[in-house]
Amino acid sequence: MELQSLRTLLRRAKPGSGDFSRHIDHYVGGNKLTLLPDGAAVFKSMWEAIEAAKESIHLETYILRSDATGQEFSRRLQEKARKGVRVRLIFDSVGAMDIDPVFLNRLRNAGVQILEYHPIAPWRPRWSWGRRDHRKILVVDGKTAFMGGVNISHAHMAREEGGEGWRDTHVRLEGPAAYELDGLFRATWFKETGRWFRSEGHPEHKRGHSLVWVAANEEFLHRYRIRAAYLNALRAAQREVLIANAYFLPDLRIRRALAAAARRGVSVKILLQGHSDVAAVQYASHYRFDFLLRHGVRLFEYQGSVLHAKTADVDGVWSAVGSYNMDHRSLMHNLEVNLHVLDREFSAQMAQRLKADLGGAREIKLNEWRRRPRRDKFFEWFFHLFRYFF
Repeated sequence: MELQSLRTLLRRAKPGSGDFSRHIDHYVGGNKLTLLPDGAAVFKSMWEAIEAAKESIHLETYILRSDATGQEFSRRLQEKARKGVRVRLIFDSVGAMDIDPVFLNRLRNAGVQILEYHPIAPWRPRWSWGRRDHRKILVVDGKTAFMGGVNISHAHMAREEGGEGWRDTHVRLEGPAAYELDGLFRATWFKETGRWFRSEGHPEHKRGHSLVWVAANEEFLHRYRIRAAYLNALRAAQREVLIANAYFLPDLRIRRALAAAARRGVSVKILLQGHSDVAAVQYASHYRFDFLLRHGVRLFEYQGSVLHAKTADVDGVWSAVGSYNMDHRSLMHNLEVNLHVLDREFSAQMAQRLKADLGGAREIKLNEWRRRPRRDKFFEWFFHLFRYFF
């Protein structure tokens, strides 16, 4: 669908306070999207793409483990590098604090070029503990890309395969937006190394019909870009808002937008961690539940494994998937990237997946919530005070 006709369609649907088409010029058409609902599906599809690589492989990740999944990636990357494919890897120093140095040496010896983002080295210039690369991107030959919330870690595999069964979502992408993701990788590489290289992709390489906005915050440039897109979608919502967010500490404007949507009759459901890998963040998140529940926002806790997804769907029109958490760190410190999608077919798939997860979750009721132990209330207040340091 052409941008102009889609803009007209979406403006007819706006309720007055928001408009899905507000950032329409950021979207590029011609993309093919495939929703990958769990770690096994993500890694299988990524390995197939790596196997098919002819020119380049660009992998950017926050967490890089030298566990079973990391070793399988390493083996495949080494194999392609030895065959002459240009393989480049960016990983975050904090996210890979416990990585085996031998693991990295084997990659380097095979010809893989490696960039450790902001090494933990206070004696180095421009060192910063807080500036982290939280993106999860793989681009093959500049044409096929993967992004979402899945790190290179065996934790995302099912328990029967030795993993921890983390619940997450990733997307396989072909088309002009893949070229834009490759541009993000190249920009980070250039900024940190001073070395530039061209992409094998092309902005006119069209494969489907989805409109996609690669929304990225690049250091302090466009710091509020992803949040602004969320705010606009919440203000435009008429029927339904579905959100899954692992580390949910929204600022005042997001909280008000959620509450306002619920007050005007929109069904607002948010899926959150029931079992958290970072207890302090979960306690801090709980501190604002009372406000949201009082205003009609429905909150659900995912049962079983750790919820790590960062996804959303609004009215079956607009959907989001990426690395962006609704917290201060994602807003102000991390390198993040989201795909914002205008495609009813993809949006329906996203909504179906979110509703399936919500169906097995435990809903938090206001009256029960207020009866929680005083000890919990104290920890919530205490960790909320330090939320900007997580």
